[in-house]
Amino acid sequence: MTALFALATALLWGLADFGGGLLTRRMPALTVVVASQTVAVVVLGAVVIATGAWTEAGPQLWYAVAAGVVGPVAMLSFYKALALGPMGVVSPLGSLGVVVPVSVGLLIGDRPGLLQFAGIGVAIVGIVLAGGPELRGAPVQRQAVLLTLVAAFGFGSVMALIAEASSTLTGLFLALFVQRVTNVAVGGGALYVSVKRGGRALPEGGGTKVVWAALPALAFVGLADVAANGTYSIAAQTGPVTVAAVLANLYPVVTALAARGVLKERLRAVQAAGAGLALVGTVLLATG
Repeated sequence: MTALFALATALLWGLADFGGGLLTRRMPALTVVVASQTVAVVVLGAVVIATGAWTEAGPQLWYAVAAGVVGPVAMLSFYKALALGPMGVVSPLGSLGVVVPVSVGLLIGDRPGLLQFAGIGVAIVGIVLAGGPELRGAPVQRQAVLLTLVAAFGFGSVMALIAEASSTLTGLFLALFVQRVTNVAVGGGALYVSVKRGGRALPEGGGTKVVWAALPALAFVGLADVAANGTYSIAAQTGPVTVAAVLANLYPVVTALAARGVLKERLRAVQAAGAGLALVGTVLLATG
C-alpha cells in the first residue's frame, strides 16, 4: 500500500508541476498559485462539510497551518524557476527536497533494510538524472538554481509536516483544507503586496479572460496537488517514511514524460538513464 500511494503521489505531482509550469508562462506565478489553490479550497470545503471532518479539529492542525505557510513559497519559487528554465536545472534539483522527509523518517526510527537503502540511493540518483542536469552557470540559470533549491526545501518540509497533520481519512480532509486556506491567505497577501509594488496580477493582452479560459487547467493543478499531498500522507502513515518519500519524489520522471508526450520534447540520454535508474530503485524499494 505504501508503494502504491507513493507512486500515485509521484504521478499527481509530476502532472501538477508540468501544468503549473506551462500556466506560469502565460500568467504571473502568484496568480497561478492563488487561483489554483482557491479552487482546491472550494472543493475541499465541500468535502469537509459532507464528511463532517470539522469534528476532528485538534492541535495537530498546526502542522497543516505550517505546511500552508511554506507551500506557497515553495510553489512560487518552483513556478518562477520553471519559467526561467531550463527544465534540466529545475526538475532534478526540485526533487532534492526528498532529503527532508527521509531525514525525518530516519530520526523517528525508520530503519530500511539493505535492499531498501540501496533502492533509496539508486532512486535518488535516477531522480536527479531524469531531469537532465545542465548547470552551465549563466546568470539566469544561477537564479533558477537558487529558486529551485528554495522550492526543494519547501516541498520536503511540506511533505514532513502534512504527514503529521492527521491520523484518519476525515482528519486528512480537514488538514488539507486548512493547509489550502493558509496557502490562499499567504499567496493572496503576497499577490497584494506585489501589485502594490507595481507587479501584475493578470496576464498581459487578455487579463481576466485569460484566467477564465485557463480555469480548467488551474483547477487541475490545484486539485492534483491536493490529491498528491493526501496520497503521500497515507503512504507515510502506512509504511516507512523513507520509502514513501523517495517513491513520491519520482515525479520528475513524470514531468519529463509529460513534456515528451505533450510538448514533443526529446528525452536526452542522461534523462533516459535516470528514468531507468529510478525504476530500478523503485523495484528495490518495493521488494526490500
